[in-house]
Amino acid sequence: MRKAKPKKRYILPDPKFGDTLVTKFVNYLMVDGKKSIAYNIFYQAIDIVEGKSEESGLETWKKALNNVMPSVEVKSRRVGGATFQVPLEVRPDRKITLGIKWMIRYARLRGEKTMKDRLAGEILAAAKGEGAAIKKKDDTHRMAEANKAFSHFRF
Repeated sequence: MRKAKPKKRYILPDPKFGDTLVTKFVNYLMVDGKKSIAYNIFYQAIDIVEGKSEESGLETWKKALNNVMPSVEVKSRRVGGATFQVPLEVRPDRKITLGIKWMIRYARLRGEKTMKDRLAGEILAAAKGEGAAIKKKDDTHRMAEANKAFSHFRF
């Protein structure tokens, strides 16, 4: 066991919107330390979203992210040689992390030609309550609901 908890690292707000959540999203989007390219992809995707929807791109993105964030998840717990999937409430910071990871993962798996188009498509789909990232959240919730009987094994 470690002696002390590591210090929480605070991230700086992004240059365009002044939002730390955007920076966090871009950090997950970034590949091989190319942060400026990741920022460009994100900002261009937001511009595409603005063009396709009537509200502001950042607001649509935040709405999409809120739609993707799970509220319950299952964790494996061994009790007497059997493994149970125990439903647990998701911590707020983990909610954000999972939402961001799922949105980026399923954007990468989309069929559009460039990453900005894929990301914009996934944002628009998630804002409407559809798309692969929303399906992942629904599956997670369904799994937690199905295993509600094991909730007394919580740790």
